[in-house]
Amino acid sequence: MFFETTTTCLKDHEPAVILPLTLPVNSEQISKWLFTGTKYVAVTLLLLQFGPGQSSPVRESTDSKGLMEEENRMGVVYFHFHPFSTDPAVSPLLFVAFLVSYLGSLIGNITTGLTVWRDHSPHTPMYFFLFALAVLAIGYSTNIAPLTLADILSTGHMLISLPGCGAYMFPFILLGGSDCVLLAVMAYDRYMAICHPVRYHIIMSWWLCGQMTLGSLGLGFLLSLPLTILICHLPFCGRNEIFCFFCDMPDVMHLACVDTRMHKAALYAISVAAVAVPFLLICLSYGYIVATILRMNSAEGKCRAFSTCSSHLIVVLLQFGCCTLIYLHPSPSSSPEEGRAVSVVYTFFAPVLNPLIYSIRSQEVTDVGRRLTEILVRKPWIGPDYLASLLSHHSA
Repeated sequence: MFFETTTTCLKDHEPAVILPLTLPVNSEQISKWLFTGTKYVAVTLLLLQFGPGQSSPVRESTDSKGLMEEENRMGVVYFHFHPFSTDPAVSPLLFVAFLVSYLGSLIGNITTGLTVWRDHSPHTPMYFFLFALAVLAIGYSTNIAPLTLADILSTGHMLISLPGCGAYMFPFILLGGSDCVLLAVMAYDRYMAICHPVRYHIIMSWWLCGQMTLGSLGLGFLLSLPLTILICHLPFCGRNEIFCFFCDMPDVMHLACVDTRMHKAALYAISVAAVAVPFLLICLSYGYIVATILRMNSAEGKCRAFSTCSSHLIVVLLQFGCCTLIYLHPSPSSSPEEGRAVSVVYTFFAPVLNPLIYSIRSQEVTDVGRRLTEILVRKPWIGPDYLASLLSHHSA
């Protein structure tokens, strides 16, 4: 009769070192502390029975992660992602669904960007910010989608190192934080257009629009750099399985083998700066907007004002609602599956919905989208420069 055992060595509060052993024993369970003169050794024999000539069930279940554990003991930390499904019949369906979502976000946001870049009619500050929002969405989706698609195909067997995780985490925080700040800037633009229409074009100059857009990126950079460095310097040990489908900050910190209360406090403070503060500024802007609209005498003017704000409000509720559930919930009561579902919404579905929502409320975006579809149907193999020139020719 054989039993699988683990030996844990502890000295002066050092991180635990797990050493797997296989010993023949007769007793059912032994768990003792042994003092060797320099360190305490905890020996625990686990109740995992297997017969002679039969391999250990624990070892069989961890063979696929043997490389990760070996590299972790050598000082190189590797993670793997919890698979959406281990069923071979389900993985291809998930891959197609996520791929279609990613391609949809690319097509929709590229169409929006080409609309503002080549057409002269929507050259207003609102559409300038919409162009910047589309560029952020393209980078945001491209940062997450390839890693997720590769992990779906590997059914959770793909490994990623800690530096690689940081390389994905940094642009994710930068683009996500910049996106939230830019939505607040767009709310201020709507406030100036509705509450101060006479001075709108004087105050909202192209110079100011560019400065506010660069400021959004700068603030995202200042929020992402220290948090990424802080997380990447955490010690990790044991089975490093990230339950999310990308290197999200709370899930990575949860795997650290030290007290992470300070790191969680830093994450919460940065989340407040990137999510809560812009959302409060948006609420303040729309408070003034609603008060101004209610004072209008013309029903047509009220409908036009609400129409210009409705698409932005839908995007704000979708973006900030998901971010609040993930990063600002003090003690998450939802299951990991529910948290991962929310992450899917704001990383894959939101970038697809944003151009659709804005195109419904904007006739210019709808017209250029229709022209783009006609061009692609007639000439599917064309370059971006040729496509842009055709769009410019059609809009002339």
